[in-house]
Amino acid sequence: MELIELHGIEKTYQMGDISVPVLKGISLSIRQGELIALTGSSGSGKSTLMNILGCLDRPTTGEYWLDSQETSRLSSDERALLRNRKLGFVFQSFNLLARTSAIENVAMPLSYAAENLSDREARGRAAEMLGRVGLADRLDHYPSQLSGGQQQRVAIARALINRPPVLFADEPTGNLDSRTSEEVLQMFERLNSEDGITIIMVTHDPKVAGYAQRVIRIDDGLIQGDVPAAGPESEAQGGAV
Repeated sequence: MELIELHGIEKTYQMGDISVPVLKGISLSIRQGELIALTGSSGSGKSTLMNILGCLDRPTTGEYWLDSQETSRLSSDERALLRNRKLGFVFQSFNLLARTSAIENVAMPLSYAAENLSDREARGRAAEMLGRVGLADRLDHYPSQLSGGQQQRVAIARALINRPPVLFADEPTGNLDSRTSEEVLQMFERLNSEDGITIIMVTHDPKVAGYAQRVIRIDDGLIQGDVPAAGPESEAQGGAV
């Protein structure tokens, strides 16, 4: 089942009198349940593409279908509603509220959801999500009391609290050491395989891309590669030879 479809996506920015084309005709399909790495060098257009996929920006031309809904002509408010219902985001910098506990950070998106949960129901779901990412004993800890890996786990739980079908991870291990990075990436693998969440990781790191099932490489605003990933096990074996 195609969850995401892009047809001829172009994005051009106006810098005064100068037009700067960033995306130059992107067409691709992403099936429900895929784990994808979106790679490319700085300035390649991958961040612009992620912003469009995440309904944070609109293309100049082309169509973007998300879960059978064409999104490119939606208003800002309509895109915000769609993001809250169907998309989760995890960033390199965690973006947690410093004076708010882990459970309150995770529960926060529920206040914008259509379900109108009570405070008790919201905290219950947040506690459940924190347990899902291995932080059942850290519910009342503040970000300053958590390691970088634990903060990223809180951010992942927050991104998933509204049960979106798609999770975007923008350089999710950029601020983590190698061991903690592996733990976070293995968590993405579990969420993908056990819960069927479609995960799109934006990264320049080939080790991160190795955890994906499929690697889409962007260069100069065009897709220059779309191949199955070798996987971390293959990389490890290759490095040992």
